[in-house]
Amino acid sequence: MKLSYSLAAVVLALSATVAAAHGFQIGPLKIGHPWSRATPAGAKVGGGYLSIENTGTTPDRLVSISVPFAARAEIHEMVVKDGVMTMRPLEQGVEVPAGAKVEFKPGGYHIMFMGLKEPLKQGEMVKGTLTFEKAGSVDVEFKVDSIAAKGGEGAHQSH
Repeated sequence: MKLSYSLAAVVLALSATVAAAHGFQIGPLKIGHPWSRATPAGAKVGGGYLSIENTGTTPDRLVSISVPFAARAEIHEMVVKDGVMTMRPLEQGVEVPAGAKVEFKPGGYHIMFMGLKEPLKQGEMVKGTLTFEKAGSVDVEFKVDSIAAKGGEGAHQSH
């Protein structure tokens, strides 16, 4: 009986470690909790969100993203100015200053998945590659949340 409880405790501890470890790293850059929303059937675009923390002493820049589940991925920014919301691609990418954290979240910086090959389904993990100017490329997985997911601190503690 003690062995069963001990085994259960080990499995629980390992699953908690894996659940909290939905992050990736390349050099001094820590990529936190990549996620997306599920998309309805027939949708051709989706959004991706994550955080990038630069623990180094020099700035870097996210310059591109590639994903196998869409024709292309673009780095975008949404801004409201004088009551008008605009969204535009950031051809030069996004700078990640030394010692800073940049958030990609609804209503700000985000990734647009253009020409989806199939709907993004809640509960799936979809692969992508982030490319940085200095650090190079890192493979990540985006956790597909519900179609109504809002993100934010603590929303992704379970993966």
